[in-house]
Amino acid sequence: MARGSTRPTSRDVAQAAGVSQAAVSLVLGGKWRGRVSEPTAERVRRAARELGYRPNLAARNLRLGRTRTVLLVVPALTTEFFAGVYTGAARVAAEHGFGVVLYPSPEGIGPARDPFASAQAALDGVLASSMAADALTAIRGDQLPLVMLDSDPAGSLGAATVNLDIADGVRQVAAHLLGLGHRRFLHLAADVPSWTFRVRARELAARLGAVPGTELRTARAPLSIEGALAATEAALAGAGAARPTAVVCDDDKLAAGAYKALRRLGLRVPDDVSVTGLDDLALATAIDPELTTVRLDAELFGERGMRALLAVLEGRAPEAGDIPVDLVVRGSTAPPR
Repeated sequence: MARGSTRPTSRDVAQAAGVSQAAVSLVLGGKWRGRVSEPTAERVRRAARELGYRPNLAARNLRLGRTRTVLLVVPALTTEFFAGVYTGAARVAAEHGFGVVLYPSPEGIGPARDPFASAQAALDGVLASSMAADALTAIRGDQLPLVMLDSDPAGSLGAATVNLDIADGVRQVAAHLLGLGHRRFLHLAADVPSWTFRVRARELAARLGAVPGTELRTARAPLSIEGALAATEAALAGAGAARPTAVVCDDDKLAAGAYKALRRLGLRVPDDVSVTGLDDLALATAIDPELTTVRLDAELFGERGMRALLAVLEGRAPEAGDIPVDLVVRGSTAPPR
């Protein structure tokens, strides 16, 4: 290539390797097997390396009719959990030459403004949390290749689903508290109409209901520390001797609110009341005593979700099976007095 010329082209690579431009396209596009010999393919790759050739992805994508961009639709980013989901998804996407646009739904619920003039024209696919399903419908993302996170496999708009094994996480919490001797429970439930929270409520009721002599009350709260504080205070005030000895919270933020309510009522964690969470956010080790909670691997969740979407785009079946979760026992649980 002459000195002072612009960036090398596929024609330059073809001339350096002594092959046609079509052969260069086949080799660098990964479609050469059975059409170009191995020595010729290696000659093309070597010429591209030596010339510093980089394919024009924008032009290539226009020819293919693809933008290599996917949309990740999540609730409002009020915790680091969905930041972890994004990190995992973006890492896998980058490995495959895709970019990820993060789109949080306002307040985590309700419809949202379309982030594109035409989502269908601007995107190859969508990865969405069930907690942001209304936003997904509003931007017509349900009409694109789609994978749903934390969603009912039987009712997710016909899309593939990727789930954490939340039911097993609740089973582990119930077994831990029952093993400590607890029989009176308060479920501090997230007041969010989402499949993942319905699973928590159903599994907890089933596990505790199978043990004679257990009592389960439910208090609903917004997904906020202030909402959890108010709901816990209202549920426990005046309970007296019938007070629950364990509070099972749908997530760590609700558990932090429960802590504040218990202190206001003059109760100690875990001496008077044990508390559990779910998520294992940084918050879980910032409160005192540190919180017994279920660890969810958010980055792995995002990775699995993106791999599933790539499989859908390629016409393959995504990996089956829920992602395992683990109970992390810390200082917020103890036998009842």
